Amino acid sequence: MDAQRNVANRTLQPEWVSVPVDPVADLGFDKAFAFLRTLVDFEEVERAHPSRSNAVYTTSVILWMLVYQRLNPDRSLEAAVKQLIENPPDLLPENVRVTEGTLSTNTGAYSQARTRLPVEASRRFAERVSQSLIEVTPPSLGTRRVYVFDGSTFTLAPESELQKDYPPASNQHGVGVWPVALMVVAHELASGAALIPEIGAMYGAHAVSETALIHRGLAQMPPDSVAMADSAFGIFTVAYAAHRAGHKHVLRVTPVRFEAMRRTAQLISKSETTTTWELDWRPSTRVRRDHPELPAEACLKVRLHAIQIHDGLTLYLVSDLPDSAQTLSDLYQRRTDVEIDIRNLKIVLDIEHIRARSPEMFLKEMMTSQVAYNLVIQFRRQAAALAKRPPRGLSFKRTWTTFRTFLLSSMTSDPAHCRQRYRLALHHAQRDKLPNREGRHYDREVYKKRPKSTHFKTRKPPRDPPQANVK
Repeated sequence: MDAQRNVANRTLQPEWVSVPVDPVADLGFDKAFAFLRTLVDFEEVERAHPSRSNAVYTTSVILWMLVYQRLNPDRSLEAAVKQLIENPPDLLPENVRVTEGTLSTNTGAYSQARTRLPVEASRRFAERVSQSLIEVTPPSLGTRRVYVFDGSTFTLAPESELQKDYPPASNQHGVGVWPVALMVVAHELASGAALIPEIGAMYGAHAVSETALIHRGLAQMPPDSVAMADSAFGIFTVAYAAHRAGHKHVLRVTPVRFEAMRRTAQLISKSETTTTWELDWRPSTRVRRDHPELPAEACLKVRLHAIQIHDGLTLYLVSDLPDSAQTLSDLYQRRTDVEIDIRNLKIVLDIEHIRARSPEMFLKEMMTSQVAYNLVIQFRRQAAALAKRPPRGLSFKRTWTTFRTFLLSSMTSDPAHCRQRYRLALHHAQRDKLPNREGRHYDREVYKKRPKSTHFKTRKPPRDPPQANVK
């Protein structure tokens, strides 16, 4: 009898109920799945960007549908409209077409509403979501948050408007057709949450560099944060921009630049694997010529660190932080996390295949992609806490799959049912762990280019017409 009773109890009490009912997790659920109502005042959004009195596709509803589409990159506009009809969110206004179930599944109205949505509404929404989710994660360096910057490129749809703002690449055969955008994005180191990507043209008369785009990204960071980046950003103008914005910096520099800076630096400490110098870093003549906006008194008091990682690798860092060389080395070696984060944005959420037809729509989809990414990051953070692992100890792709499978179809149900589904999803997400392979080390190398989904048939040269037989 006891054995039968135990079997019955297991039947009545599924394994996932072992996930505790946590008020903090429930609050996180409300934030993530009720469009972060405690974080975003949607009434204020509607007041700032009002819709017609009888509109179904209000600003809040459009944002909800855009995020749904970015969480499901393969979903079309038609699929988003049918999802809205099947699982109407609380954000839907009182409308006779909604209450009577006569809302059309045609995509024309939604498409026009997406076009009317101001870019500023998407940006404000994305900023609020990002900062609020970062605030619930402990800082990485004492009381300071660390933001890791990196850049990437991707192609857009071959539309004339996009080609004007993001010119295609060119070579000896002429100009291509695919617009190329340059992106620089900052990820908060502890949580993995992303700030809004800064976008610019890669080619053309108005092309910008990654170091120019990072200046905009610094403005999104909370005061007294730390900007960390690789040697592509290890120059005076980036460090000075961080200083002017009220932040600290940890930048890798090239061996050539490091040697030039070291000549005028003062040695302050040395150990078996680390050496540290102090330097008053001033811009060179060339830097002043290229950046005349720099003030005459521009100068940074920094430390140079040379850290021997192994026999074949020495890490060169410049920083205005007082921390030891070993502390900064351990911190910087986590910089590669951002490369994985950008890969998740580009490949898992598929932002490299955004096929918007106008620059404004492209920016709106990019910003809502960042919101979708951060929602999955929030979910992964809570699952990792239950699994007693760091958030990055869980696979983003597997967590994203769990998120979509168990939550998207139920995100508009009543709160009690949603929280029950949320606990079930967390139970499964705890198992989405990355393998623990301690001691493994691979040298950096260039991997083969990832195959794209757009394969074009190569045209064969035309054959010469047959010649008439001449007798």
